[in-house]
Parts: sequence; structure tokens; C-alpha cells
Amino acid sequence: MKARMKNPAMLIPDVMQPIHALVGAVKKSGVPARTLELVHLRTSQINGCSPCVDMGARELKKAGETDERMFAVAAWREAPYFTDAERAALALAEAATRLSDRADPVPDDVWEEAARHYDEPALAALILHIALVNCFNRVNVTTRQVAGSMKWEARADTP
Repeated sequence: MKARMKNPAMLIPDVMQPIHALVGAVKKSGVPARTLELVHLRTSQINGCSPCVDMGARELKKAGETDERMFAVAAWREAPYFTDAERAALALAEAATRLSDRADPVPDDVWEEAARHYDEPALAALILHIALVNCFNRVNVTTRQVAGSMKWEARADTP
């Protein structure tokens, strides 16, 4: 497999600084880093973004995540390895990623469960994180970026 072009975020010089700033702000939000990484991995799995799935799994492993939890992210509903708060974040990520799959893309029960575990600033961080990961996925999938071929300057801070 070969990329169609260099990653667009690397081609436009003024793009990286605001991406780094936004990701940095999300990381300081109080949402556990592992939760953000699980959301990153699940969103990237849904979107079929091989560079982000690869990177997400590597980052989780580096952070000490267990193989059981990483292997089960795609089937988190049926796996016993996740906390209620992580499940709420994963459900929100799936709903916000699959917007066209149902008439009410983010149903009240998904929202209310997320709001039960996260205050408004944390919910804001989760929503922004999900949106950013979807953006990264779309850039990478469109340009057919190859897993493992990119040299990430600051991890998921780049698409």
C-alpha cells in the first residue's frame, strides 16, 4: 500500500500549531488519558484508519494498557474489562462517529450516561477529542496513509 500524498497536515505549515494546542487542551481536561486513548482506538477502528489504529494500540501499550482490554475495545459492550465511565465514553464515541446510522445519532440514553460520569468540561473534552479523531481518520483514510509509515512529531497531536 502506498499513500496517495503526504499527509495534508504536514503540507500546510500553519495547521500543526492549532492542532497541537487543541489536543493539549483536551489532554488537560481531567478525562483520564487511557479513556481518551480507548476512545481514539475505537473511533479509528470504526473509521478503518489503519495509521490511527496502529498508533492508538501502540500508545495504549506504552501507557501500560493490558492486552485483554486492547483486544476487546471493538467488542467493549460484551467484554468485562471496562469501567462504567469508559463504557459511557466509548458509547458516546461510537454514536458521534456514526452520525448517519440512525435518525437520532446521539440518543438521550447515550448522552445521559456520559453526563452521569463526566461533568460539562470533561464532556466538552470528550466531544472535541472524538471530533478530532474523526478528523484525523478522515484525512488519513482519504489520502491512504499507511500504518507505521508516518513519523509522528507528537503522537496523536497530528492527524
